[in-house]
Formats: sequence, structure tokens, C-alpha cells
Amino acid sequence: MCLLSTSLKPASFSLAILLSLSQFGCGSSTSETATTADVLTLPVVQVKTASVTTYQEFSATLEGRVNVDIRPQVEGYLEKIYVDEGAAVRKGQPLFRIDTRTYQQQVGNASASLLVAKANLDKAALEVARLTPLVENNVVSDVQLKTAQSAYAAAKANVEQARSVVGNASVNLNRTLITAPASGFIGRLPYKAGSLVGRTELQPLTTLSDVHEIVAYFSMSEVDFLHFTERSLGKSLADKIKKLPPVDLVLADGKAYAQKGRIELVTGQFDKTMGSISFRAVFPNAEGLLRSGITGRVRIPQTHPLAVVVPQEATFERQDRVFVYALADSNKVVSKPLQIASKSGNFYLITKGIQPGERIVRQGLDRLRDGDVINPRLVATDSLTAARVQ
Repeated sequence: MCLLSTSLKPASFSLAILLSLSQFGCGSSTSETATTADVLTLPVVQVKTASVTTYQEFSATLEGRVNVDIRPQVEGYLEKIYVDEGAAVRKGQPLFRIDTRTYQQQVGNASASLLVAKANLDKAALEVARLTPLVENNVVSDVQLKTAQSAYAAAKANVEQARSVVGNASVNLNRTLITAPASGFIGRLPYKAGSLVGRTELQPLTTLSDVHEIVAYFSMSEVDFLHFTERSLGKSLADKIKKLPPVDLVLADGKAYAQKGRIELVTGQFDKTMGSISFRAVFPNAEGLLRSGITGRVRIPQTHPLAVVVPQEATFERQDRVFVYALADSNKVVSKPLQIASKSGNFYLITKGIQPGERIVRQGLDRLRDGDVINPRLVATDSLTAARVQ
């Protein structure tokens, strides 16, 4: 503060006034310099739209297109095993042989019974042929003829019955040789040669998997299913599935399988106990690299042609909500809550809260409060790379 003495002469008084004004002018300049220095210079980015592909991943269990248990249809001792575990077999190739002696004897007995039945039929036919003219000439009563005809019908029925027994015995004999119902790979062989096997055994002889195509079964929750139907093109569910792009299979080592697959089927209703609905995706497997029983993740792509994208580092959380600091008039910052659809790489895909063209603060968010003024430094937005939805 400057004090002026009233005892000064006019010339001295004028000089004092000038000195005083000079001092006030210097003080004002220093204050403005300090205020400018307090304004933060922070990088900002302009919100843009981009074509982004995101992915949803679902845990899946893999099975062959044909995955059947091989079981014996007749009982007996396992006489021969023609294949080894993991072997590739073709349709119709012999797999197992059950002891045939019992069934060969059954065929022999049945065949002999058929011959006896045929002989009785011939005898009954001759009796009918003998009595027919005698009845016509009233030599014998027609009761005898009717009796002979009934015996003939019974003999004929016995022949059909004996022929059926022969057929059943032959079928059982043929069933002692077990062949592959389809081409594929042999699973575990729990029984060894000499084991007694039959229809009542709980464990199959082996499992045959046709893996020229692999089916990946996975499930969606009710929420995921609703999002899936909303985002997919098409009117009906079948139409939406038909228009889906090819899907990926991520194996247990984290690497994507080389061949793309297609979603083929969805079950008709939700599992009430699990709260989910089942899908299946089919992948080609001509080289046999995939086997039944392994696990993986089906990855479904979703394209967002005009997605509003915001870098994750330009956001902050407050009470479980995500915000950004947007620039308002005079470079003041205003916090805005965001509605996030999904995430792609290091970017959020925004459905509500910010518009393309707006500028947002990218770094230094922890030093800001609503209404703060900053000195913005515009920087370029990083390139987008597709990533799975998290």
C-alpha cells in the first residue's frame, strides 16, 4: 500500500502519484500471470464414430457329428478285438467278435426244426389231396377232409414259426460280429479279449466319434439371448441364425481354430433349472485335429457400423457409473454419465451420454472438478482394433 504525504511540493507530489500508479500497475500484472499459470493444459480428444467389431464368447463342449456308444446286442465272451484305442475306422469295418459257437448251434437247431416243419407240411398236404376226391365221391365223410385241412394249416403255421426261429438265430449269429456304424475314431476300450459282455453291461464296448465335423454346444443366458435377438439381422429367429456371420472357436490354449464355423441350431425353450438356452455351432474338421470331449469357447462377432467410441482412459467411475469430462463454453469441463453398450480393445462403445464431435479430456482427470477451466491440447484418437466383449 502506497502513502502520500500532503507536505510535498506540487512537482514532488506529481512524481509521487506516478510512482504510486506504477506500483499498482506492477501488482496487477503479477496477479494475472499467476492466474494464467494455474490453468491446467490437458490433452483432449474429439469423440468420433467408427465401424467396430466386437465378440461375445461362450464356453462350449465339443462332440463329433456322430458320437455313439458301441454296445453288444448278444451275450457272450469277447473273442476278438480288431481295433485299438484312437484308431480311425471306416463305416462297416469289423470292431469286435463275440464267441459264435452258441449261436451257430442255435442256427443249426432252428434249421433242423424248420426241416421237420416242412416235412409235416408236405405230409398234411398229401392227406388233404388224398381225401378230397373221396369226399367228392361220397366215399368218406367231409369231416375227415376238414380235419386234414386243419392239420395242413397248422403244419403251414409251424413252418412259418420255424422259419422265424431260424431268422432270429441267424440275426443273433450275425450280431456276434460288431462293425462300425459310421466312419470315425475309436474311443477307450474298457474290455479285453475273454471278457463276458452283454446287453446288461452299463459300460459300452467303446465310443465311436465321427469327427469330420465337430459340433460345439454352448448356452446363452436369458439376458444374452435377448441382446442376441435384438442385435442380429432378420425377422424370425431362424432368419437371424441364417444371417449370422461365421463364428470362431477358441481352444483351451487360447488360440483360435483355423476353420470358421456356423451356428446351426437353437433349442426350442429355456432350461428352467439353468436359466439358459442351448445353441450349437458346427466346424469342419477334415484333418481330424479336433476330437470329442475337448472344450473351447465359441466367439460370435457383432459389427457396429457407426459406433460412438470413447477411450477408456478418458473415463472415470463414480458410484458404479462411468463418466467423462466434456468441454463446455470457455473451456470449462462438465462431467457427463455414459451408457456403455460394450467394449472393444481400449475403447468403450457408447449408446448415450456423449455425441460425436464433442471434445473430452483424455488425461489428468483426477485433478479436475466440474466447472474447472483448462487449456485444451487436441490430440489424435488411437486406432481401433476389434476385441471380444467383456
